[in-house]
Amino acid sequence: MSRDKPPVTPAVRVLRAQRVEFSDHFYSYHPKGGAELGAQELGVHPHQVIKTLIMEDEAGNPMIVLMYGDQ
Repeated sequence: MSRDKPPVTPAVRVLRAQRVEFSDHFYSYHPKGGAELGAQELGVHPHQVIKTLIMEDEAGNPMIVLMYGDQ
């Protein structure tokens, strides 16, 4: 990925369609780096990072959990 041209994800498309102001924040990805490393790369406290966990329950229903990076 070029740092000059950020990726256009579904989330970016929704934000643009709704005219929500946002900015890109690039950091180096490290497998299994976790929210703490992401926070360090962005220069913020881990509590300011939101972890997104996406899974299914026993019946196959989708479940999304959002939690602070330091939790």
